[in-house]
Amino acid sequence: MNELQEMKIKAEKVIEENKGKMVDLGSEIHENPELSYEEYNSQQLLVEELESQGFSVETGIAGLDTSFRAIYEGSKAEPIICLMVEYDALEDLGHACGHNLSGVASVGAAIAAKEIIESYNLSGSVIALGTPGEELYSGKIPMLEAGVFDEVDVAMMTHMFDRTVIDPTFIAMDGLEFTFHGRSSHAGGAPEKGVNALNGIIQTFENINALRQHVKDGVRIHGIITDGGSAINIVPEESAARFFVRADNREYLDEVVNKVRRCGEGAAVATGTEVEFNIFESNDDLENNPVLTALFDENIRRYTKDVTGTMEEAIGSTDVGDVSKVVPTIHPMVSITSEGTALHTKEFAKATASQEGFEGMINASKALALTAIDLIVEKNFLNRAWSVFNERK
Repeated sequence: MNELQEMKIKAEKVIEENKGKMVDLGSEIHENPELSYEEYNSQQLLVEELESQGFSVETGIAGLDTSFRAIYEGSKAEPIICLMVEYDALEDLGHACGHNLSGVASVGAAIAAKEIIESYNLSGSVIALGTPGEELYSGKIPMLEAGVFDEVDVAMMTHMFDRTVIDPTFIAMDGLEFTFHGRSSHAGGAPEKGVNALNGIIQTFENINALRQHVKDGVRIHGIITDGGSAINIVPEESAARFFVRADNREYLDEVVNKVRRCGEGAAVATGTEVEFNIFESNDDLENNPVLTALFDENIRRYTKDVTGTMEEAIGSTDVGDVSKVVPTIHPMVSITSEGTALHTKEFAKATASQEGFEGMINASKALALTAIDLIVEKNFLNRAWSVFNERK
């Protein structure tokens, strides 16, 4: 047995020793779900665990109250391996995206990697980076803008899923908001004096439905009315809707967003209203680094053979896509439930507090830790990852 394999076995033992704590953390975060940018309790739980394990922790990174940066430095600072930590939940559904598990998996991997750096006096650092607000606000983007990722050599995390997929497809997305302005009046007594802002919203939906047959396969446009008026007997003076528009890549997404915008502008003309338009969220498509992907693939197969390389259909969108444009990144999916259990459902939320869910979390944590150790010990992996990244860029 060579020294690298010895390190990996030791890292697995560290995670097994911390398994009880990890399950407790995942359970408590699950039982107390917090929405994007409101994850104060989750942040505190994770920060306290990292501090107890010898990490230096700073909170409020990039002006985000519920973010954190926990670092452990070896004999020399570089290379710097970043394990991204998500912990926000969905409104009404709780942890139906599994961030209670994926976040703890990253924290557990960071602790195991730290133990190996310390035990073998290795050169390198590991950062557990708390990145709040993934569901609603793309919290990694203000962190990117603040230069938080400039110091790291690679960025990694896992996501929970109904299958283990090494190179999943996450597509580009923009969040669009239309606000229509009209004129109120008594809907029963003097409707002719009003200009119905809600009609602008309804016509926008109709225009978008007509647009769907004229965009490429894979485009997704879905929205809700966020303001439909204040009372039945008052012609709505203001009305609003939000949409997510998704496409395979940023270039085509920009084209589709312009078409969707014109759907709203046309609706305003047709209904005699005025419309305001803004983009409230934006994510790039994900580019998993093939060198890092191959390493994770090899490591996750120590715990499961039921592994899929890629999948044709898109899983969704993520702000990890934006990270992948500036640093070699991976965001594989790890199975925690039976195939066919969809993300963002009550069934998936239940799975994230199940025995199978916790087993998937532990497998993900081990595979991340072992991948981090590969990169710290074998510097040629890191060089190759950057070489491929720069070629693609």
